[in-house]
Parts: sequence; structure tokens; C-alpha cells
Amino acid sequence: MAGLINYVQESYNELKNHVTWTPLPEAQRLMVVVAVFSILFSLAIWGVDTVFSNVIKLYFDKIVGTN
Repeated sequence: MAGLINYVQESYNELKNHVTWTPLPEAQRLMVVVAVFSILFSLAIWGVDTVFSNVIKLYFDKIVGTN
């Protein structure tokens, strides 16, 4: 149990005294960049999924459906 308490104390000390935190304006700017990229990436995945779904539907309607 003493090892766990020591670990928590050292972790707290490390976070408080040795970690350099990103300034709030830069963190906000980076958050906007990540949000925009995530939206664009999800739209790209949705587009590719839609195209593949239509191609597979066309395949099964035209090719497999004629047998």
C-alpha cells in the first residue's frame, strides 16, 4: 500500500512541477483544428461508404438478380 501512496505523490509532484502545460489560447486553437479535421474526415468516410454501398447494391441488383 505504501508503494501506491508513493506513486500517487510522485505523480502529483511531476504534474505540478515538471509538466509544461499548453497555454489556453493555443489549446483552444488546436481543439478547433481537431474538430474541423474530424468533421471533414467523417464526411469523407461517409462519401466512400455511400459509393461502395451503391456499387454493391448495383452489383446485386443487376448481376446476381438476373440469375
